[in-house]
Amino acid sequence: MNDFKSFNPGGGADKGAGDFGNTAEFAKAISKAMNGKNEGQLLRSIIAEAERGKREGRLTNADLDNFYNTIYPMLDGIKRKKLKEVIAKLKNI
Repeated sequence: MNDFKSFNPGGGADKGAGDFGNTAEFAKAISKAMNGKNEGQLLRSIIAEAERGKREGRLTNADLDNFYNTIYPMLDGIKRKKLKEVIAKLKNI
């Protein structure tokens, strides 16, 4: 996943730069990208890329909603709340 636009865990006709054929391949790629990084570093990286994408017009609120809806089932209550807050902040950029 180089950016939010390429985030497409299910693959399909609109696959982005990641070209993940299925969720298992996507999970492997994400695990590799996260290797050695703590939660704070990951969150800062995600937010920085999202802010850049919003400012450059490459990231829409629909993209953010897609990202949220895909990720939130994997998170616990506290992390879901934090992700929701981050998405809301990004939508206001």
